[in-house]
Amino acid sequence: MANLTVTFEPYAAADLRNVVQRMVDLHNVASTGQAEWYPVAFFLRDENGEVLGGLLGDIWAGWLHISTLAVAAPARRQGFGRELMKHAERYAFWRGCADAFLDTFSFEARSFYEKLGYHVFGVLENRPAGYRHYFMTKRF
Repeated sequence: MANLTVTFEPYAAADLRNVVQRMVDLHNVASTGQAEWYPVAFFLRDENGEVLGGLLGDIWAGWLHISTLAVAAPARRQGFGRELMKHAERYAFWRGCADAFLDTFSFEARSFYEKLGYHVFGVLENRPAGYRHYFMTKRF
């Protein structure tokens, strides 16, 4: 294993990033025996098929991880974020999950998630400076 080099590639292609993720996945499965992983992706589309929002995440080890929830400005405050969350939670429950987790910032949507039954289990102060980064969970 001599002559290895470290390269900085912040915009590496998805296939290269997947190589590294696969290493972690293989280790996690070997360590836990939990091999079932499911991607989660729901989209909000208008009548022309344009994406006006979406929810991204994954299911692993009996947990739903919501990594991204976004609704375009013109579609906000109309219940679409709530609908996306409901769809993801129903799908996760169908897949056997009993819990979900996500993270959000103090300038984002903490109160929105609390209204959906999520609670804070961890906080990073000053991330970014002057704000808080919240980690939240919910049991179905």
